[in-house]
Amino acid sequence: MNAPKHSIDHRSLEQRARALYREASHTIDPATAGRLRAARRTALEAAQKPAQPRGVRMLLPTGALAAVALAVLMAWSPLQNRGNDALQAQMNIARAIDADSDLPPDPDKADPGMVQNLDFYDWLASNNNSSSQANR
Repeated sequence: MNAPKHSIDHRSLEQRARALYREASHTIDPATAGRLRAARRTALEAAQKPAQPRGVRMLLPTGALAAVALAVLMAWSPLQNRGNDALQAQMNIARAIDADSDLPPDPDKADPGMVQNLDFYDWLASNNNSSSQANR
């Protein structure tokens, strides 16, 4: 391939840039030079200080991960409970059947108010049987 006619010599470009920099630095006014030196010192001090401890930098990703995990857990837990709804319904039916049994409740579970009016419950049972036979 043919080399371009206007090829740039990088070394000569660098030397010219350095020469221009030196010339400009000698002709700059003292107030501007002072501001540039102050800005340079400030930049060097900022570069030497550690930016932030590692723990502080890790808070944002850790918090984001925790938020995503919480969202997934909240979205997933109702799905787990849907399968248990049928089991819960069966247990409720079994409890209702047990409650309707003809056996008296355990003394520990019985309501004290029911024990006080035993004559009323005896009357209720005898009248309930007679009315159910009359309806047949």
